[in-house]
Amino acid sequence: MGAPPTPAPEHAPARPGSPVLAADRAFARPGRRLLAAVAALVALLAVGAGALLDLRTPAPRPADAPPGEFSAARAYENVKVIAARPHVAGSPANDQVRTHVEGVLRGLGLETEVQDTVAPEAGQLSGAAGGATLARVRNVVARLPGTDPTGKVFLVAHYDSVQTGPGGNDDAAGTSAILEVARALAAGPRPRNDIVFVLTDAEEACLCGASAFAASHPLAADGGVVLNLEARGSTGPVIMFETSRNNAKLVDVFGRAAPHPVGTSFAVEIYRALPNDTDFTAFLDQDFLGLNSAYIDGGAIYHTPLDTPAALDRASLQQHGDNALGLAREFGRVDLATLRAGQDATYFPVPGGLVHYPGWLTLPLALVALAAVVALGWLTRRRGRATTGRLVAGFGLALVPIVAAPVAAQLLWAAVTAIRPGYAELLDPYRPTWYRLAVVALAAAILFAWYALARRRIGPAALAVGALGWLALLGALLAVLVPGGAYLLTLPALAGALGGLAALATRLDGPWPVVAVTAAGAVAVIILLPTVVLLFPALGMAMGGVAALVAVLLGLAALPVMDLLHPQAGGQRGLVALRARRLGALPTAAAALAAVVFAGVGLAVDRFDAAHPAPTHLMYALDAGTGQARWLSHEADPQPWTGQYVDGPVSVADDFPGLGDGDLLGGPAQAANLPAPKLDVLADSTAGGERTLRLRLTPQRPVRLASLHVDSATATVLRAEVAGRPVPVEARDGKWGFGVVFHAPPAEGIEVTLTVTPKAGQVALRAMDASDGLDALPGFRPRPADVGVVGSHSSEMLAVARTYPL
Repeated sequence: MGAPPTPAPEHAPARPGSPVLAADRAFARPGRRLLAAVAALVALLAVGAGALLDLRTPAPRPADAPPGEFSAARAYENVKVIAARPHVAGSPANDQVRTHVEGVLRGLGLETEVQDTVAPEAGQLSGAAGGATLARVRNVVARLPGTDPTGKVFLVAHYDSVQTGPGGNDDAAGTSAILEVARALAAGPRPRNDIVFVLTDAEEACLCGASAFAASHPLAADGGVVLNLEARGSTGPVIMFETSRNNAKLVDVFGRAAPHPVGTSFAVEIYRALPNDTDFTAFLDQDFLGLNSAYIDGGAIYHTPLDTPAALDRASLQQHGDNALGLAREFGRVDLATLRAGQDATYFPVPGGLVHYPGWLTLPLALVALAAVVALGWLTRRRGRATTGRLVAGFGLALVPIVAAPVAAQLLWAAVTAIRPGYAELLDPYRPTWYRLAVVALAAAILFAWYALARRRIGPAALAVGALGWLALLGALLAVLVPGGAYLLTLPALAGALGGLAALATRLDGPWPVVAVTAAGAVAVIILLPTVVLLFPALGMAMGGVAALVAVLLGLAALPVMDLLHPQAGGQRGLVALRARRLGALPTAAAALAAVVFAGVGLAVDRFDAAHPAPTHLMYALDAGTGQARWLSHEADPQPWTGQYVDGPVSVADDFPGLGDGDLLGGPAQAANLPAPKLDVLADSTAGGERTLRLRLTPQRPVRLASLHVDSATATVLRAEVAGRPVPVEARDGKWGFGVVFHAPPAEGIEVTLTVTPKAGQVALRAMDASDGLDALPGFRPRPADVGVVGSHSSEMLAVARTYPL
């Protein structure tokens, strides 16, 4: 195998100790070898270009597109209204957005209502405040009745934004896409199934709007299929990154009905293991079926003031809408009762569509790949291409780049962030392309250097078999632990083994050995190259080592083609051997130089400026009882601007339990003249050793959240109700054993009923509320133009707290 060979005749001489024990007739002349290398590389580059071109977003359609089509230009007009300014749940700006969304849906003739209720966080996911999280939500719900429904299809996006930005992408894009899809569906023939459009509130706060709809709205009572539209960036392909369990039939519909189907079962496996959540989580909690989609590149502006309508890539919006419309029509047509499958599917994008196959094939394919690699090793030894010792050595040495490349990528990023510390607060740099190229080039340099050194001693055939052995072995491990990701390694390993077997089996002097291993390499390129590209925005440069690992695995799968860049193995001496080593070092030197140049260009072009400000995090917390105030920041290594306010680690768990107990930096601040939330006792009774307090917590200024915590040294909370809703009593360690956080509290306040076992004469309660905006505070110095606000739910927060002994 090694240098995609044709086996030599039995009488071919072999020098003892040569890495390749038979001459290669097909490439005996250097000119043929060079021609084969060029042809193979051009073929793989063409395949790679096709795979990447398939990830392109479609051209945005104009406002005069046919009524039955999705138009990004029409949808963008709604984006401009929705994302005109920040509109956090409960704010007057959010009321205006809701009125607009409701008006658009009513104008289409759809049955439209506003679900106004109090809802808990989906699954009580965060627990950040040490207790229950709730919100007042107002969801906009509209229905397009079906002609003969077998169930309901729900198109979901959230219309609220974070407090730090207007949410042009997150999620004005999703909301506007749904409004345009609703227009297109309403303009055409009625679907068979009901289509329900759900624009949720308070997603950014606690997923509470989706929780309210999924758990309690009459239209959700019988479940159905959910299509959730999200964004975690500003550009790039829309990726279907999450599904409900047992998704095989859903994936089949996605593959045939979405015009631009980009999605992988590997992404689903990874997302299920992460602590991230969207509105889709609330529907999964209620056993809905469905698909979750988002575009995720351009993450530097996520949740920041830069997330404006102008930052939105209308091509990504077009893909969002095209897919949502195609899926809504198909799910609106099929019998929804038949969509529950007994298994997950394995799936991934290829040029022209989506490959998917049943999950039960995952482990058998992995075992077949392992067997094929073992067979290749056996035939390689039998044909005299490598000894048993060399095969074992090749397998062991193949682990070197697998480990070294991701480690080097992480070290590279550590060096870059040491030079540009502001990157630590960003999901990704503003201009990440150069850094991504640097990581890929660094992985290539490590692979080329390893191969050039190991090839002389072990031989190309043994290294190729050893590399495929690791792919097959890791693929089998994934098949057991992460089945949806096994295809990444199993299929390239199987293709590589079959290509190697074909190359060794043929005795022709022509191009067929090269064709066989190039075809195998093409399989690896189609599967792994898009994965490398998608992993960078998905995980950010801080985890660039993962993309480097996949890039190296791609290189290992294509070793026989890469070997064509080297002189023929075996038989060189003297000046010929020296020249061969020098030629073999050229790819390494070129890749290493490229890595340095790319990283340097990244540092040169991605500087912080007014259009790309350095992210900073700052909060203000005032104890209205003691008059003490402090500045707080989540920055681990404060930017110079933040350093004006904070000077060392602090803990606020005892004074501001509503902020959670994470690591913070703090510094003294001037006390502002701000009122604490008012706590009124509406009723107070004692029976059987239990004391029941009915309280009203009323903010004295416009706020976005309020919290109430009970001092565990003074009472143990037995039962609790908030706004008439029972909430779980889950005590935590520390001073404040029980707490509740309420987002978007109404101006008239929140009624809280606590049943406690007193431990002292008085029960101590800590009330806190929080608003946004630091500009009016004493001692605050506005940010310079090149200093921005980090995308965080606590950025710019102004908290006021007070203890009430009752």
